[in-house]
Amino acid sequence: MEPAVNETPASWPCEICRRPSAPRVHAGCQERLDDNLAQLPSLYRALAGALAPARRGSDGRTGSRTAPLPVNERVLDLRARGGIEGVVTSWERDARELLGWSPPPFRGSIEQTIDGAVAFLLANTGWFCDQHPAVYEYAQDIRRLRSECDAILGGEPRPRRIPVACPCGTVLRVTLDTPGRQCSGCGIQYGHGDLFELPLAERNAA
Repeated sequence: MEPAVNETPASWPCEICRRPSAPRVHAGCQERLDDNLAQLPSLYRALAGALAPARRGSDGRTGSRTAPLPVNERVLDLRARGGIEGVVTSWERDARELLGWSPPPFRGSIEQTIDGAVAFLLANTGWFCDQHPAVYEYAQDIRRLRSECDAILGGEPRPRRIPVACPCGTVLRVTLDTPGRQCSGCGIQYGHGDLFELPLAERNAA
């Protein structure tokens, strides 16, 4: 009699959430990373409306004899070079070095640089999750950026996420500001315009 074969898939801790996983990174963790990344360009733009510091008290006085700065320093830090831009471009440079690719091109303004870097990172999410040695730190950096922006913007409505269906059956959740997205199911890369040529996903699939 032949010995029974153990057909249970091998598993090890997910690099991001540390729960048992067959792939190196859970599909859910990869989707959250994608979503956090995809929100950064629109969050950067939304922060422009939060540059003025919030007033304290009904009379508008801050409770201090010192005149407040004319801008919110936290917002200024996130919107300046080295803020959101610094984080996403540093990870893009790191990925390009590991892959042996050329350095990031000059893209123009901070907003354009963020858009371009985020598009690059989204296009390479699968590689980060499958191979990058510091994917945990990467996911934490992106999560922290989104959390900081959300905390500042408070109850401001986030861009509506639209579920669209890739021909392979994977549902991609995008916003009107999503610069592009790589399908995690089949690997095809979609540009911004291409995403909105895809059909809407069925409600029960989204």
